[in-house]
Amino acid sequence: MDGVGTQLRTAEPAASRVAQRLLRHLTLKLLEAMDDVEKTLEARLATQKDLMEVVARLQDIAANQLTIAVPDASQDVVAQPPQVALLRQAQRPLLHRSLSLFCGKTTAHCGTGCQSGPCSGPPVQPAPGPSPAPANPNPGSLRELPASSRNPLVQAGVPAMHAGLMQNGRVIFLDKVENYTQIKLANGQYAYSAEYDPATNQVVGLPYKTNAFCSGGAFLADGRFVSIGGNAPLDFIDPTVGDGFKAIRYLRRSATDASLNGQAWSEPGNKINTARWYASVQTMPDKTLFVASGSLNGLDPTKPENNNPTYEILNEQGISSGRSIDMEILKKNQPYYMYPFIHLLNNGNLFVFVSKSAEIFNVATNTVVKPLPDLPGDYRTYPNTGGSVLLPLSSANGYAPDILICGGGAYQDINSPTDPSCGRIKPLDATPKWEMDSMPEGRGMVEGTLLPDGTVIWVNGCNIGAQGFGLAKAPTKTTLIYDPAKPLGQRWSTGPTSGFARLYHSVALLLLDGTLMIAGSNPVEQPLLTPIPGQTPSKDFVTEFRVTSYTPPYLSGANANKRPTGVTLSSKSLTANGSTFTVKFSAPAGNKAAKVALYHGGFVTHSLHMNHRMIFLDTTGYQAGATSQTLTVKMPPNKNIAQPGPYVVYVTVDGVPAIGQFVSVA
Repeated sequence: MDGVGTQLRTAEPAASRVAQRLLRHLTLKLLEAMDDVEKTLEARLATQKDLMEVVARLQDIAANQLTIAVPDASQDVVAQPPQVALLRQAQRPLLHRSLSLFCGKTTAHCGTGCQSGPCSGPPVQPAPGPSPAPANPNPGSLRELPASSRNPLVQAGVPAMHAGLMQNGRVIFLDKVENYTQIKLANGQYAYSAEYDPATNQVVGLPYKTNAFCSGGAFLADGRFVSIGGNAPLDFIDPTVGDGFKAIRYLRRSATDASLNGQAWSEPGNKINTARWYASVQTMPDKTLFVASGSLNGLDPTKPENNNPTYEILNEQGISSGRSIDMEILKKNQPYYMYPFIHLLNNGNLFVFVSKSAEIFNVATNTVVKPLPDLPGDYRTYPNTGGSVLLPLSSANGYAPDILICGGGAYQDINSPTDPSCGRIKPLDATPKWEMDSMPEGRGMVEGTLLPDGTVIWVNGCNIGAQGFGLAKAPTKTTLIYDPAKPLGQRWSTGPTSGFARLYHSVALLLLDGTLMIAGSNPVEQPLLTPIPGQTPSKDFVTEFRVTSYTPPYLSGANANKRPTGVTLSSKSLTANGSTFTVKFSAPAGNKAAKVALYHGGFVTHSLHMNHRMIFLDTTGYQAGATSQTLTVKMPPNKNIAQPGPYVVYVTVDGVPAIGQFVSVA
């Protein structure tokens, strides 16, 4: 007993000394944090979170300081388990600060940023480095759209964190609570959402009730635009906006009812089952919404208690089933588990990709149908998100899905390298495998948008850095054009180069006229209008309110005068059951081919285009060279290929699109 008593008496003073050192250290940190609060409102949110974490750790230390086991009293504080480990967790940077060199337990955690998990030697299939791409002979053009004629100081109105093309042809921008935007609401608070009319460049602020910071979203089958999840209230900035972690926001617009224009978000109080920040949303064939992943509280994702690696189902009215179900691919890929890439396949199952891992998942049975190979290269999802596109579907190959994922990065840090490689996979092949390709340079936060001619435009992002506030540099400003129909090695070409950065919180989406709208870039915690060099996190890049239009090659040069015109649809209420409708239009003389595309732009945020898809429909009746055309168009055979919701019909003649028209697919 004497030996035991001596050991306890020896450990107790050592533990006390350690606790005292910890308390002194934390007191200094608290004073520094409090000073930061007084100096700047911009840092207040992050500081409050840090204070909460530190206080929690202080309580743990205070409650247990006499039972800390210290084998050697001279040992440094950072080496002491387990209570000292809590301090290290408290000091670990929170989400949006840094997430580097995290060590996980799966093959998907092997890479530049970690080299952990069951890794032995280099990857079996190393990802290719950058590949030079030729300049496109008809690159298209970029132009900055003019400010509102009503107010020359207003452009996008709000930072464009989320976006969607609505049935009235206008674009909805959705942002988080900010201490500045370009629009004030009737209640005197700043607007955090706006409705932008590309036809006039006019913008109207839209109120909402809950903080939509980094939400997910989709269109319901009835056409309503839905934003799901978000983040905590910032009542010191705006006391009228509440907690968004479980919020569901609805917005209705119409191609025929102009009275809906400018109306506020509807928030009747419906909630999702569990808090979600950075959730992905997929509309299912049965009109339900599959909502997956997210953070429970916005804190350190290397600690599982902060994470929500589950999914839940919302019914066709956008109301939660009230049950969150564990999802193994999300759980095992923590902390790189948020904003997964999800695509609906032609058999009704889902392709789910997160980090570097992929699988085919059956929602109805809650089972993994087939694990897919890891994608070589760096991390591809948050906080090193690249972009993912479901390439155009058609009956020519039975609507077989073909998925392209490009870009990414090594870890969440301003000096992280980015990945130039792309992987393309046909997940329903008997033996699916990634076909590797690469862009001309590494790009994080790069996003791909389908065009009506079947090509994909890639814009935005950085060559060095990651997602998060002040964590990116070396903006990638050159437009990339990808043609999936060309042979491997010949698919990439370059378009025009922008004059300014589009980094974290940027968006791109196709408009009815076939041009691409590019907006956003708000890589700081609160809006910044003038760069402040030499700051950590970086404040080298401002909040971008300018809106850019990219005119693709098919509308450039001589093509600008070759649009089909006078498009008339026999019906705008369509059904994905193999039924037909007719399209009449005028075509330029000497035309050689015509196509009809059914297009869904989806919910755009953080370089994800949730639910984005395009289907080339079968047609008959085309007459080469005729200037007056009538086509019989056949809808897809089932809802797995075109799930219910709003779509745009684009008629293209020799690759040049007519002005698109919204339809409803039931």
